[in-house]
Parts: sequence; C-alpha cells; structure tokens
Amino acid sequence: MKKIFVLLLTGVILFHSCDYLDKTPLDLISDNDVWTDEALVEAYLSNSYYSMAYFANESPGVNWDGDVFFPVFAVNQVSDECMSQWRDWGDALRWYNYKFGNLKIQGGLLEWWGYAPIRDLNVFIEKLPDTPLSPDLKKTRLAEARFLRAFSYFAMVKRYGGVPLITEVQPVDTPEDKLYPVRDKEAAVYDFVISEIDEIYNDLNETMDKSDLGRPSKYAALALKCRAALYAGSIAQFGKLQLDGIVGIPAERADEYYRAACDAADKIVEGGKHALYDADADKAENFRNIFLVKDNPEVIFARRHNNVNGDHGQGGGNGWCVDFFQCPRPQGWNRGNLDGAYLELIEEYEYTDGRSGALDRDAIQQGLWTTDDLWKDKDPRFFATFYTQNTPWKGNKVEYYKGILLPDGTIQTTDSYDGILATGDQDVDGTCFGMLKYLDETHDNMAGTNSAWATSSQDWQIFRMAEVYLNMAEAAFELGETAKALEAVNKVRDRAGIALLGSVDRAKIRHERKVELTFEGHRYWDVRRWRTAVQDLSREFSGLRYVLDYGSYKAGQPKYKLIVIDRIDGAVNVPLFREENYYLPITLNRTANNPKLVENPGYK
Repeated sequence: MKKIFVLLLTGVILFHSCDYLDKTPLDLISDNDVWTDEALVEAYLSNSYYSMAYFANESPGVNWDGDVFFPVFAVNQVSDECMSQWRDWGDALRWYNYKFGNLKIQGGLLEWWGYAPIRDLNVFIEKLPDTPLSPDLKKTRLAEARFLRAFSYFAMVKRYGGVPLITEVQPVDTPEDKLYPVRDKEAAVYDFVISEIDEIYNDLNETMDKSDLGRPSKYAALALKCRAALYAGSIAQFGKLQLDGIVGIPAERADEYYRAACDAADKIVEGGKHALYDADADKAENFRNIFLVKDNPEVIFARRHNNVNGDHGQGGGNGWCVDFFQCPRPQGWNRGNLDGAYLELIEEYEYTDGRSGALDRDAIQQGLWTTDDLWKDKDPRFFATFYTQNTPWKGNKVEYYKGILLPDGTIQTTDSYDGILATGDQDVDGTCFGMLKYLDETHDNMAGTNSAWATSSQDWQIFRMAEVYLNMAEAAFELGETAKALEAVNKVRDRAGIALLGSVDRAKIRHERKVELTFEGHRYWDVRRWRTAVQDLSREFSGLRYVLDYGSYKAGQPKYKLIVIDRIDGAVNVPLFREENYYLPITLNRTANNPKLVENPGYK
C-alpha cells in the first residue's frame, strides 16, 4: 500500500466535522504520512463510516445508492409493511419489484458485500499500535474499529449466511488459498461478532461527548451483541442446517445465543445510561418525538444527519430524503407518500384497552363513518406512525378521499360538485396511509430540485432502547423466562399508553415488535430469521378508500363511505417469498470471481 486516498467528507458520514478537516490539502497522502499524523489516523477511521452503507437503513451504498434516494426505503417495501406508491418511476420500483418472487441468483436486493471496508479496518487495526495516538485513545479507537468490523460481518451474515472471515490484511502476494477463501460456517460468523463485542465493549466510552456523537459507545456495542445473538438464536431454533453449516446453525445452540442476547440487554438496562423516552404527556406526541428529538435518552446509536443537502455531497451536507419522499402533499414534485402502508399493518395496532385492532371489513363498508369514530381509541403509536384522511399536517388536514357520495346515492369521481372537489389532494389510488414516523413538519418539502431534496436532519436510529426490551422479551421467552419476558414487553406498552398484558406468548411478543418498530428496518429481517416469511410475505395486501359524503360535509361533520381495496399491489403482482430467499444469493459475479464461494441453496 504505497498511497492512500483519504476521503475527508465527514460531513456526509455519522458525525460532525472535526479539526482535521482544516488541515492542508489532502488529495493524495503517503502511507507514512497517515500513520505518523494523529489527525490523519483519526481521519482514516472516520472515513470508514462512509463505507458502512447498511447504517442507512440497509441501503447498499452512498449517494444514489444511499439515504438520499430510494434505496433507503427498500427494506420497508419488500416486507409486509408497505408498497411503493410512485408507480411510474423506475427507481422507485426497482427494489419493490423483488417482492414478487424476483429475487434470483443475479441478486440486486439489499446487497452489501463488505470486504473493501473490512480490509480498511484490518489495515487500521494492524497499524494503530505504531501511531502517535495516546494509549487511552488507541484503546478506544481499536475497540471502535473492531466494533465496525463486527457490525460489517453481522450485516453480511444476516444477508448471506456464512461468509469468509478475514481478520488480517491480505498482501498482494497472499497465497491463492488465502486470497480466495472458502465460506466460514454461519455459526462461526455469529460467534466472531459476539466474541469481538465481548472483548471490546468495556474499552468504549459509556457516554459520548459532543465531539464523538455518532461513534459507538459501550452500550452500542452491547446492543449489537444483543441483536446478533437474538438473530443467531432464532436461526438455530427455526432454521435448518444446509451446506454442512455454511447456512443454518445447530439447533442445540439456540439457548446459548438467547442467553447471550438476554445478558447483553441486562447490561444495557443496568448501565442506566439509556431509558425509554417518556417526556411528553400526550402519548402520540411522545412517540413521534422519539425520532425527532436528537440525542434523547432512548437513542443508543444513530447515523447522524444535518439539514444541509446530502445529495452527492453537495455543500458537504449530511441530510437525507425522508421528509421529501415520505411527506403528504404539498410536495415539490407533487408526489410524497412513497411508502403506502398496508391496511393489514394498520390493523395490527390495537385499541388502548388491548382489544384487537382488526377491523370488521364487512361492517366498515356499511353506512358512513367519521375518521374520529373509525380510529377512536387506537394505540397512540398508530397516530404517531401513520397519516391518513384528516391527519393534521402543517396547519391543514390530509385529504385522501376519492369521490363524493351524492344525495342520490351515486359517486362522482371527477371535477367538483357544489364547489367541492371530487378527490382529495393526496395519492388517492394508493393505500391511503402514509409514513409519519420520522417526518418533521417544519421541513420545506416544496424545494424539490436535485440540490434540495436531501435535507432532512433527523438522525436515523440504529439502536434504541425499545428494541433492547423487545429483544430481551423474545430471548427470555424462548428460554422459558416468561415473567421476565412479560415485564419487558409491558415496559414498551406502558410507555406507548396501551393496556398492559396479563400473559405473554411468542405471538404477542412478535406482534409488539411489529407495531413498535414499524418502518425502522426490522420487519424483513425478523420474518426471515423466524422462518415465517414464506407465509407472511407470500400473500395479497389491501388498502382503504375514503368516499366523502356530501350531506355530512355540508352539515359540518364530514363522514365517509369506506371501501376496502383488495390486491392493492396490482392484479398481476402477487407477493412471493421463496424458501431460498431466507438467504440472499452470493450471486454469479461473486462465485465467478472466487469459485470457492459455494452458492446458497435454491439459486440456479
């Protein structure tokens, strides 16, 4: 390694710019310069975050492949949470189309083959002892680099199963058997992630000062262990061994992993540095603010954003596109509402007294309804997670209705009637539900040029305390510790403002996870590790249509005729998740480059 390009664009990574950005021109820097200059050593590690694309809701890259564009929402759309509603735009449909049985050996969905950044981290780990950093800082930065490397392997193992574990720098003269390694077993990769965290978490800071926000703390490392161990336990319990363990984990190891997940969760709780956010009396407002109030106590680890344009690094910004792509109209491209939440997801949200949220679909299509009556007493998280007809927005209300029910019983769907427009101003042919979680009402969504859309400043939360409690609940339940599981689930429900459970089972824990973590990038991975995706994702989904009643509108209390729209993804689009899709394909390109990489089962 004679020369190293160092991208010092830390404004587009996880934390704010540092003093070393003001150093001399750094377009090409020698290897010796990097490792003998404290600021450049710091810059080298900081730049590693730029390659951790999966931190941006599992997106596969940066810029057009990152969180300034459509890939950041792909993991939502291939789950059973939502559809992509920008139906005339190829980039908006590219990843969504994998939902319909189109994940084949060529790959293309949620790709992240992380050996380039892992090599950079291996270099850093090797060079760090001889750098001028102080001993204490070396210890912290070594732990940080190993955290990033462990997270990178977790990002790959949950996609592909076993992958080659490379933990040393490979020189150009590396023997071929080392340069082109075979895949390690899936269990070995999970074991590596967990053991790395066990070795380094105490070397990370318990709390992060302002200059280090965006770097991992001790509790971020434990949260990674908690999540990774939970995944491994599920795969051991519900999966099957194939390719001699390259995919799958021996069933007898399930309890070992569940115990590791529980222990990590216990350490986070006992540390007392993080807690469920509960600052606002209004429970719906409180839940929204979890994602809007920066550095609140629930946040364990986040991808940092600012409100400066992040599109291709213009202006050195680190904004992203959530507001512009997901907001209700008005919007600069007259779009917004990219993710249309399915009616089935809406029905998962219970009533505050604990009653099922499932609608009587025949009954709601009879008579007329106010939206207050339709959604009365729903879980406050419903109002904080979705917008629909009459949701307040920027001083107005969202209008999803399509058609006016006239006094003679007919429905007019064009033009206007008695001065009333026949349709609302939203995407009335979608599901009639949008993603409110993470949206900032103060954001200017009319600035719709290429240089303006990626300016959302909300931090993307990679780990938060509610997930830790839900991980604890799931692991404890599978270990037979039902009292502990119940207590953990009820902490989340109590904060939400919904009736506590009197007993707990696997279905209730999974339900709570689905509701609490909607649109946070968990659902697709959860149904894969539980091995329920073939059933959960291979089904048709629904939307809702509102028709405005003329008489009640004129009387000052608008009511709506409701119509359930079946097969909302389209008559020819039937969601299909195949058995082989529990693992992403290694792909023809990768197996051609390294013939020792055996392909995952079912891909031909």
